[in-house]
Amino acid sequence: MSLPTTTRQYSYPELGSYNNLLLEEVPVGPLKPNDVLVKTHAVSLQFRDLQFPAPIWPAKSLPSGEDVKEWKKGDRVSANFMLDKLHDEQTAEIAATALGGAVHGVLTQYRTFPAHSLVAIPEHLSYEEASTLPFALQFAVASGATVIATSSDDNKLKIARKLGAKHLVNYKKTPNWDEEVLKLTNGVGVDRVLEVAGNSTLERSISSVRINGSIDIIGSRGGRVNVPPVDIVVPSIYKGLKIRGIFIGSVAQFKNMNKLLSANPETTRPIVDKVFAFEDAKKAFAYLESQAHVGKVVIRV
Repeated sequence: MSLPTTTRQYSYPELGSYNNLLLEEVPVGPLKPNDVLVKTHAVSLQFRDLQFPAPIWPAKSLPSGEDVKEWKKGDRVSANFMLDKLHDEQTAEIAATALGGAVHGVLTQYRTFPAHSLVAIPEHLSYEEASTLPFALQFAVASGATVIATSSDDNKLKIARKLGAKHLVNYKKTPNWDEEVLKLTNGVGVDRVLEVAGNSTLERSISSVRINGSIDIIGSRGGRVNVPPVDIVVPSIYKGLKIRGIFIGSVAQFKNMNKLLSANPETTRPIVDKVFAFEDAKKAFAYLESQAHVGKVVIRV
């Protein structure tokens, strides 16, 4: 098999909207001694991709650089979002290796990657399923947590119930959802909140968490909302809360996550809502933007 010299890939000649995505044919990057050439099979879209393109992807390993020992042709792999984040340490230099920023994204047929950034994907997952990792609800259930799922869509909540959520709260029908959470926990509050909306809901998250509880901020889907600092800082101090931002996991954590998936193949299977053809990438972005999906939006390459 001859090595591909060109690849079809999407790029942004002009930022501002996914409608500016351009499909073009470009040369495949040179294979350095510690690089692996991969063939992309599927990518999944995240909310961040509406702001800037950086899908995660599963792929098949092709030829490797001369210094690569751990990967061989045909291995099914995925790359960590932050290529050089091997363990917990994060520096500005490591952050600069995040996909879809200073480093090109992965909506492409072929791409070279440093061998240390790759992890093997679980054997029981299809390429489409493997492109969606991770997914919080199933992991929480697998860890033994009692999950309270929130959504503005009853259909999504029904699926959350099937996936193991014990309590469901529609925050559109129950705007004061933090009060409902306190009722469900007998006034104590939850141990941990996964905050995906940011400023727009952080105050209610603080209200709903117990004394000495934790809030992990993993997104800002609620947009820019001005919240008086006193409404955040004071209750956080009084309750002794641990509030931390979560950017991305490390290669080591990615490997451990995949071990959990492989050990629980039926209970930790991702939900794929819809799969789009490579040529229909813009339609996939539009579908993600509509928020009509229940599960992950995937592009097959």
